[in-house]
Amino acid sequence: MKHLWDYGVNDRMPEREWCPSAQQLRQYAEASGDFNPIHLDEDYARKAGLGGVIAHGMLTMAQVGAMLTDWLAMEGELKNFDVRFQGMVRIGERLKCSGYIKDKDGNDLICDLKVTSEEGEKKLAGSAVVSLKTEDRKTAI
Repeated sequence: MKHLWDYGVNDRMPEREWCPSAQQLRQYAEASGDFNPIHLDEDYARKAGLGGVIAHGMLTMAQVGAMLTDWLAMEGELKNFDVRFQGMVRIGERLKCSGYIKDKDGNDLICDLKVTSEEGEKKLAGSAVVSLKTEDRKTAI
């Protein structure tokens, strides 16, 4: 198992695949209180010119957040997490959340993040700063 502190510049993080479902969008709407019909009502979303229901942007961001926290495990802390939404995410679309270490500054890893479709369409771009827990490294050595 590769530990967080073994990652260096240009190393890739473990990826996360996601295929949003109508049930996930409904559950997210209930949890967040965001019942905008563009996320839940196919006819409404088509009439709005979107070509159908689209996922909540923050649900897509949450998938990247889950990728990060799975990767961090107990060895690091998420200090900063920023995203820019670049494309609409649709039900049934197969997506890949991925990232790499762009830079290292002391105990901080600066990460470049993205979500892309199978066709390579960018859905989200972002960055994160992860701080390594040095006490965990000392006990592991």
